[in-house]
Amino acid sequence: MTAPRLSVVVVTYNEEERLRGCLESVPWADEIVVVDAESQDKTVQIAREFTDHVIVRPWPGFARQKNFALERASGDWILSLDADEEVSPELRHEIRALLAGGVACEAYALPRKNIFWGRWVRRGGLYPDWQVRLFRRGRARFVERDVHESLRVDGRVGRLRGALLHRSYRDVADFLARADRYSTLAAGEWVKSGRRARARDLVLRPLGRFVGMYVLRRGFLDGWRGLLLAGLYAYYVFVRSAKILEQARR
Repeated sequence: MTAPRLSVVVVTYNEEERLRGCLESVPWADEIVVVDAESQDKTVQIAREFTDHVIVRPWPGFARQKNFALERASGDWILSLDADEEVSPELRHEIRALLAGGVACEAYALPRKNIFWGRWVRRGGLYPDWQVRLFRRGRARFVERDVHESLRVDGRVGRLRGALLHRSYRDVADFLARADRYSTLAAGEWVKSGRRARARDLVLRPLGRFVGMYVLRRGFLDGWRGLLLAGLYAYYVFVRSAKILEQARR
């Protein structure tokens, strides 16, 4: 019997700085599919250095774009990556051994190492940061939400030990720009779901996030990175709460 074929799928938009590292970590896959949302930089050119399966189309939203990419994959198994993620050598060996030796589950969650300012941040609730990314084709789809899309799996989900490397925010400015964009989407979903927001959420929720990350989950052991990240995530929660109140009162 031959081992199942593996497809790697990546959706992109203006990712010329990080896409190469992502694709250089998966040349061992049987197929790479990149779906680009009309990038204005060299993302598409870089993608075509690694695969002929590059599709350019307008951006319909996170989940829809990722589901479109899944539909274009032909492998028996799919590994879904973001452009700022890389497969570690340990994870590569584990996936190849898993597919060659027989698979017990329909999908697998992977631990993700979040790297900020050149170093893996282990605490503050940022590790293991389990992400379901490896699954049998046709047995999982992304739930269509405006932000923080997740996979719905039809079947049992196992766990692997090898890690994804996540090189997320380029700098503080990048975090703030994304916080503004994602908080708007998250606030819209919150309001549409009918959940209520209160003025005290502007204080209690950000404070809870900071204390949870920095104290309860020992972010202080990560030094200045832990302090900065706890403050930034608390800021995100504050902005999201403010936008929820703003949208709910319109």
